[in-house]
Formats: sequence, C-alpha cells, structure tokens
Amino acid sequence: MTPATHTPELRAAARRITEGWGVRTAPYLPRRRLVTAAVAALAFATDLPGTAPDAAAEAPKFTVNPFTLGVASGDPKPDSVLLWTRLATRPYEPGGGLPKGRVTLQWEIAHDARFGRVARRGEVTAHSELDHSVHLEVKGLDNDRVYHYRFRAGDWISPAGRTRTAPARTARVTEVRLAAVSCQAYHEGYFTAYRHLADEDLHLVLHLGDYLYEHRVNKTGGARAYSGRGLPALFDRETRTLEDYRLRYALYRSDADLQAAHAAHPFVLTWDDHETENNYAAGRAEGGGVPPEEFLLRRAAAYRAYWENQPLRLPQKPKGPDMRLYRRLHYGRLAQFDVLDTRQYRSDQLYGDGWQLPGPELDDPARTMTGAEQERWLLDGWQNSAATWNVLAQQVTFARRRDAPAADARLDMDSWDGYPAARRRLLAGAATAGVDNLMVLTGDVHVAYAFDLKADWDDPASRTLGTEIATTSISSGGDGSDRPARHDRITRANPHLRFFHGRRGYTTVTLGERRARADFKTVATVTEPGAPLTTAASFVTEAGAPGLRPV
Repeated sequence: MTPATHTPELRAAARRITEGWGVRTAPYLPRRRLVTAAVAALAFATDLPGTAPDAAAEAPKFTVNPFTLGVASGDPKPDSVLLWTRLATRPYEPGGGLPKGRVTLQWEIAHDARFGRVARRGEVTAHSELDHSVHLEVKGLDNDRVYHYRFRAGDWISPAGRTRTAPARTARVTEVRLAAVSCQAYHEGYFTAYRHLADEDLHLVLHLGDYLYEHRVNKTGGARAYSGRGLPALFDRETRTLEDYRLRYALYRSDADLQAAHAAHPFVLTWDDHETENNYAAGRAEGGGVPPEEFLLRRAAAYRAYWENQPLRLPQKPKGPDMRLYRRLHYGRLAQFDVLDTRQYRSDQLYGDGWQLPGPELDDPARTMTGAEQERWLLDGWQNSAATWNVLAQQVTFARRRDAPAADARLDMDSWDGYPAARRRLLAGAATAGVDNLMVLTGDVHVAYAFDLKADWDDPASRTLGTEIATTSISSGGDGSDRPARHDRITRANPHLRFFHGRRGYTTVTLGERRARADFKTVATVTEPGAPLTTAASFVTEAGAPGLRPV
C-alpha cells in the first residue's frame, strides 16, 4: 500500500520554519511562538475559505444524506454555544464524496424538541478547504437553558441535537452534572458506553483526550471483528497526513453510539497524544527519530483535522503546528473548569519514557508539563476564582503512582510523576490562591482511579490538598477486568489511592454546594456491542474538607 504524502508546499514551509528556529542540530524542538512568514505557509494560508476556486464552485445537489457524521455542540457559555457538523455523503472517501466548493446550510435552534418555538435561525457556509465542516457560534441565548438544534442542506435535514448554555457567571447554582470520558480506540472495541452516556441527564461532557488513535484499523475493524462488511484499505495505515487524519475522524464519527452522545450533550474537549502520535512531547516525535520538519508537518495536519472535526470555537483554530487549546469555562459561582493541554508545550520525557526508576533530573525546576505561559494562566485563574469547585480537566495521572511498594519503585515518565517540580508548583499555587476544593479530572490510563492528593506522598497522614478522578477508557484496552493483574501491588504502593478498577466506561461527577459525588460507570465488554451499564463504585468529597470516601 502506498502511504499518503504531504504536499510539496507544506514540506517547503516546514523546512523554512525549522531553519528559522535553528533546530537542525537541536535534540528536540523547544516551545517557540510561530511568527515567521514560513509559519503562515504552514498554516495553510493558501488554502482558506474565500479563495478563488472555492468561491467559483457550485454547491452540489445532494441525492443522498450529507449528514452521515452527525451533529455536535461544545464549549457552552451563558449566552452562546458552538454548533458543529461536517458534510460527507461518502465519509470513507477523501473529501467525503463532495466536490470542491462551498455549501450553504440553514440552521435553527429552538426551545423545544419539535422546533415549534425557534429561538434563532440563519445560514452558514461549509467550505471544502475545511473539509466541509461547520463551526457556528450562536449568540444571544438565555442563560442555563436547554436548546435543540439542527441543520438543513438542500432537502436533507440533519439529526437534531440537544445542548445547554451555562449559567451566568454570578449566578447561584446548586448543582452541575458532568461526565468525564477518554480513550476511544475504534479498533479495540465498540463505543457502547457512549450509548448509555446519551441517556444521562448532564450539563456537559468533558473529553480528556485520545478521541482517536493514529494506529491502523484493518478491514474487520480490529476487535470489532466485522463480518459481512469491510472497511476500506485506506484505514489500514498509520495517520500522518491531513487526508489521513480527516478520514480517521470520519471513521470514528460514523459510529452511531458516538453520534448519539454528541447529539445529547455539549462537549468540552482537550487532546492527549494519540490525536497526533503516541507520547509525543512538544515538537519532538516519539523516540525522537523523525526530523523536526517532518514532525511539524504531521502535527500541523493533526491539529487542523482535530479542529475541523470538533465543536471548538474560533480562538482554538490552529495556525500551522500551533493551537491554543487550553481555556476556562465557568458554571455560575459553583464551578470553574480549567482545561489544560499537557502535550504541546511539555519538556521531553526522561530516561527513555515509560515506567522508569526516578533520577535526579526529574526535579529540575526548568522541566515543564504545561509550558510557562499556560502555567501562569492557570495560577492566575485560581487567584481570581470565586468558585466553590475548581476543576482541572487534563490528560495524564496527576497523583504520584508507584508501581510497587518498594524503595526502588518505578514511576511513569509520561505522567506528572515525570514532572514533579511542575506538579509542586501547581499544588503550591492552588494553596496560595486559597483553592479549597481542587478536583483533577484525568484520562489516558484505561483504568479508573480515585486518589487523594497529598501534601507529602510519603506520609499518608499529611494534609489532603484535593482529589483526582481518573476515568477509564471508552474502549481502549479491550474488555479489561474488575481487578487488573497489578491491582494489589499498585494499591499497596500508593496508600492515597482509594479505588482502582479496570473495566471500560465513563465517570459521572455531580458538583453540589456542599459535596461532590463521583460515580464510576462501566460495561462488562466492548468486544461485543450492547453490554449493560453498571456502577462499579461511588465516592463523595465534602466542600472544605477534601478527601474521598466511598458511598
């Protein structure tokens, strides 16, 4: 099979960027602001809506359904919400089966599911340069209100979606209900958990990364073991180019269970590594064996496809291999959500990555997980927060996690254990800001964890500074088990660990004025569709008295 390749224009732009950064001899790319003319080229400036080929083309006449990838909403604010769709009549083909050109869609958002009381309506354009994706910011909406929305293209009407605006910043809110999800490898199982998630009564869903995987998906869909249908061979390769990533999002978004979850709730998303490449760090590919200009091309393609295929607002639109994904949302005076990006700005993993014995370089204060600018933004946000609950939505395990109850225990270099000085700065910053109710929400690990965050990891009696809820995967890792093989060893090695479970599913979190509750919800299997949902465990933490206790 011949792999897809980057265009000559993008390759030339990437070479100019790396030459400008002086990275041809550098061991890895440091974080730099992208300001050169070469960056404008890599930012696809010659391929944006409004260029002559797009403006001159005629809109297609649809004879089959163009809404095969569903609808979605995201990043709710008190008076607005972002609505998304992407047109594709043949989603498993480059370009989605649509010719070059722009398509005018009608949209409406209503107070009721029957669209009898329409609140807003209008037109929006889907451009082929953005793979006919639509990012529509609807303003002028009421605070803390459920809305229903849909699109029309020609004679075709999209599935209806349900969304919800946030409460006013100063509003007294008694409860916020959310779900935390992560890690949905298509080739490792069905998205059954999303079908159950669609039936939950939630204000929002926080997706904590690994929305897709760059790994190849074979004809039978891997562990899904399709019979009687075969996926095209173009999925049976690792994603590297813009076309690869666009097609992979089409594969994932064609899943009916994922579509149901997006149509039911607004999503707030951040990425981890697999949306680009496993365990990459800033401008360095995994293992560092790829030339910098080559990885920049891949990162630019991955970031652009991510934005095109998610309900993200215009400030998140990437510029080449650079995308401002970290951001903040408020739910009245009850909750502040700080959404982090722990991939784009981090220092490289030490000691060869993975689980390693710790060494002196770990405590280098120059090592960063978030980059200096994002770290300052977070700490300043805590200083200005008046919320009861400060929720940190991020990717990798925050609490210390030793792999054995021994002095020579190993730590995961890809998690915050590989960046302990940065973790100490955040915990100290939260304490200085008077953040009494810090809750960290985490993905990545394909298991469910509940941690108390301790002032001294070696002293179980030390002060508890907050809690961490790590949600399990939607499908990554296959069926899993209630008690993973390393359950007893990990539990004994980490006395601040309150819960450890290995099935697939998601976690719901209810934030109240006096307490927060986390319910770990799981399915028994993902290698067969349709498994029922059960609650594996529930925990609460009291406002003003951090620490998890089982219900």
